[in-house]
Amino acid sequence: MAVLGSLLSPTSGAAQSTGLARLSDRDDLLGWEAVGRLDIDGRGYCSGTLIATSLVLTAAHCVFDKQSRQLRDPRNLTFRAGLRDGVAIAERGVARIAVPEGYVPGSTEWLDRVRHDIALLELEKPIVSSDADPFVLHSGQRVGTAVSVTSYGEGRSEALSRQRRCNILAIVDDVMAFDCDVTFGSSGAPVFARVGSRGRIVSVISGGGTFEGQSVALGPSLTKIVGRLKAQLRNAPRPVPDRIRRLPVGERNQSTGAKFIRN
Repeated sequence: MAVLGSLLSPTSGAAQSTGLARLSDRDDLLGWEAVGRLDIDGRGYCSGTLIATSLVLTAAHCVFDKQSRQLRDPRNLTFRAGLRDGVAIAERGVARIAVPEGYVPGSTEWLDRVRHDIALLELEKPIVSSDADPFVLHSGQRVGTAVSVTSYGEGRSEALSRQRRCNILAIVDDVMAFDCDVTFGSSGAPVFARVGSRGRIVSVISGGGTFEGQSVALGPSLTKIVGRLKAQLRNAPRPVPDRIRRLPVGERNQSTGAKFIRN
C-alpha cells in the first residue's frame, strides 16, 4: 500500500462521504447495467464498465497474471454486465485487450504504475444499448469534486454496490486519490462525476494507499490514455474465433463464485 504523504495536494475540506448501498432489485440496477463483473478464468474477478457497445474499461493489473506477469489470454475473460445474484443483463467473452505501453506489472514505481493502470477490452459481440447503455468519459476534474463509485468487491461479489458520494482528495501527475469505500475486487470500478442527469467516468479504481493517515483509493486520469487504447484496438488485426460456446436451452448465466483479483 502506497503512502502518499506530501506528494499530493490535499483538498481544503471534503464533504462527508456516504455509505455503500447494494443494488439488490432490478429497479435499483436501472441505469447502472453497463457496470459489470469481469470474471477471470473462473478464479478471480474485477469490476469493469462499458464505454461503447463492445468496449469495456477496467484496470490493467486485472488482465495480467500475477505470477508470470504476462498478459492473460482474452479467451479466459468474461464480462457480465449488471450481474446481480447470479443473473447478468448480458454476458460476453473478450476478443482483444489493449493496455498502455507504460504499464509495467509489478513495477516498484507505484505512482507511475497507477498512472498507467488502465485496460480496454473489446468484446466478442456488442451489448446493445437498450440492454446496457454505455457511459462516457469526463475530464476537467479537480480536487474537492464530489464523485461516486459503483463496484463489486470482497464480501459483495454477487451484486453491485454504489457509494453515492465520496470526494477527490488530491491529484498529482494524472493520479487521483479518493475517500471512496473500495476493497479487493473493486479494481477497475468506475469513478463517476455527476454531469447533467447521468454520471461520467473520471477514473477507474487501481488500488489503495494512505494520505495524511487516511486510507484512500487511487486511480488514473483517463482521457489521454483511453484514446490511444482505442486506436491500438482499431489498428490490431481481429483474431479468428477458435471456439464456440453452447448453452443448453433455458440455461441462465450463473455466478462462478470467483475470488477477487488483488493489485
